[in-house]
Amino acid sequence: MRIIHLISGGDVGGAKTHVLTLLQGLNQTETVHLVCFMEGDFADEARQMGIPITVIADENLFQVRSRLAAMIRHGKYQVIHCHGARANLIGWMLKSKVNLPVVTTVHSDYRLDYMGRPFGQLTYGLINRMALRRLDYRIGVSDTMANLLISRGFDPQRMFSIYNGIDYSPRKPAVERAAFLRQVGVIFDEDTVVFGIAARINPVKDMTTLVKAFAEARKSCPNIRLLIAGVGEEEEKIKHLASQLCPDGEITFLGWLSDTDSFYNALDVNTLTSLSETFPYALTEGARWHCATIASEVGGVPYLIDNGINGYLFQPQDVAALARHMVQLANDRTLCQKMGESLYQKAKTEFSIDATVQRQKEIYQTIIRRTNRPIRKKDGVFICGAYGRGNVGDEALLQIILEQMRQIDPDMPVCVLTRDPESVKQELRTDAVHTFNFWGIFRKLAKSKLYISGGGTLMQDVTSTRSILYYLLNIYLAKLRGNRVMLYGCGIGPVNQPKNRKRMSKVLDRCADVITVRDAYSLQLLQTLNITKPKNYLTADPALLCSVCENTSVMSYLMSVGLQDDGQYILFALRQWNGFAEKIPAFVSAAEYAYRTYGLIPLLFAMEPRRDASAIEAVAAKLKCPYLLDSSVKNASETVAVIRRMRVVVSMRLHGLIFAAGLGVPTVGVGYDPKVSGFLDYLGSEQYMSLQEVNAAALNDFIDAAISGAGAESLAAAKLRKQAEKNAQIAKELLQS
Repeated sequence: MRIIHLISGGDVGGAKTHVLTLLQGLNQTETVHLVCFMEGDFADEARQMGIPITVIADENLFQVRSRLAAMIRHGKYQVIHCHGARANLIGWMLKSKVNLPVVTTVHSDYRLDYMGRPFGQLTYGLINRMALRRLDYRIGVSDTMANLLISRGFDPQRMFSIYNGIDYSPRKPAVERAAFLRQVGVIFDEDTVVFGIAARINPVKDMTTLVKAFAEARKSCPNIRLLIAGVGEEEEKIKHLASQLCPDGEITFLGWLSDTDSFYNALDVNTLTSLSETFPYALTEGARWHCATIASEVGGVPYLIDNGINGYLFQPQDVAALARHMVQLANDRTLCQKMGESLYQKAKTEFSIDATVQRQKEIYQTIIRRTNRPIRKKDGVFICGAYGRGNVGDEALLQIILEQMRQIDPDMPVCVLTRDPESVKQELRTDAVHTFNFWGIFRKLAKSKLYISGGGTLMQDVTSTRSILYYLLNIYLAKLRGNRVMLYGCGIGPVNQPKNRKRMSKVLDRCADVITVRDAYSLQLLQTLNITKPKNYLTADPALLCSVCENTSVMSYLMSVGLQDDGQYILFALRQWNGFAEKIPAFVSAAEYAYRTYGLIPLLFAMEPRRDASAIEAVAAKLKCPYLLDSSVKNASETVAVIRRMRVVVSMRLHGLIFAAGLGVPTVGVGYDPKVSGFLDYLGSEQYMSLQEVNAAALNDFIDAAISGAGAESLAAAKLRKQAEKNAQIAKELLQS
């Protein structure tokens, strides 16, 4: 690949480090060229690192544009990559000169770049905002920065994220810990715990909070010290505050520090108190030296720090929380060392310079591939479902359908119908429109080629007639706007009202091209209603394909729930329904039976917290054995990680049973709707009953059967997973036809 990078050349700090280390890595395998618009340290360091560089200085913008356009044509570059406000402006100007994609890396929140400088905000800041909007692609330094840009209206499908990486190869500090501390004038002994921060001393870094928290922590831990490395406009203010709150010698200001290796090697705990960040080098550099870390929960910091596992997080400006974490680490050297080692292992694996370079290459490949992709009048997929309501089963379905569509074509535009468009855009990096934005739906359908009705049981009138009318209307509009229409691995029914049965029969028969259903009951209902023009297939629920991805954030969630890797658990996924209150004693008895007989700790689990929390809390209130309760909002990965740890799953929620089946975990079903019994019949399971039939003895018998027959589910699940994969194969045929 041939990439030209533009940057002003006056950059310092994280942006400078990111660009130079990235280009040094890319230069090993790709053709890269750096253009700076001034001489200085940046250009000198680039030359020393062997990066091909040209400096274009003292020319007006139009001369710069002409010269760059000639360079780009002569060098046959494929992508223009900008960094910073001036480069963004020139990249915008180049778009009318050269027919190449222009991408920019956003290293910081552009609204805060000129904080405290009103003139700069009104000039350079405004120009940068305009240029950012007009470039082709944007890369946020951290997912949080990318999400911030998306929340401000930038296209999620033209957004990427990257993380600052550093070299984790072994290195030795120039000055050892004790010598360094003596050199900077710190009074210490073997028991002294040294905290530190390396950052610009400006309002965004909020060192006021750090000094106040340190002063509070030293009241109970007098043998702690704080080192502050950096300079900035608030330096005198912070020094004055430190002199007021702490005795001389406890807080040491080091000024600008070039030997950061010796600095971090001297620390026990690295700190960061910023109000805003992308993904700060200060944390990965501290991680390289095995420092325990306390940081404000901003920007991309939570992607590195898993609270309570490899560090501590606190809300910005929360002095009490920061002081509390300081005391915890000062009083427990073993914990301090354990967290430092854990952070080092994660940072080395996920945030190395090699990982950053590889990610950047993948971004370039995607941009180049999309540039060469044919432009089509109708392209991509519109996905409709009951999304954005907090039901983890439906959200998992959406995630799986999206993954399957991207396997068909990774660059295909996708739009999702949801109650929460912002979350979908940020979390799934796809376009989205609100469920009741009918004009938006109408416009999006004009551009899409395939309409997918997916996400559980949409064609039913048990909840209300309005629901089935709404989804039928969308199918009708999709066909009217020229889309192929597919009902995707869904459930059909019950449809009880004669008018609704007639409406559904008419619309689906006329408008649907293909219907794939997840159980025999749904297929039979289609035949009963004489819906024969679409091709009807019996496949399986896409949620069976939900995979286990246990990263450190998932592990942090499991720890918050109280689950141990070596524990024995039984999960109860219950919900409020007519007659549930009378069955609470039976669920309580079954949970206590599982604990008494098999040593299984009950986990009362809300699949849809908004609706399920009251049900599981009612059962928990009557339990006399140990139990866990989780009524938090969780994602598909967290839910699957929980279910994977269960010996048995007792569920009223269909997707609790589907996830368990996909993982081969024995199930006991409690049916409140034909979809539950229909799925379990299709699975070949006999371990289910209706809610009306529930009693303690029957639940106990089914729990016994589930435990004694463990293993049979895995064989059935493997067959169903193959059936579930057929949904994507059929969608691919529709897209390619």
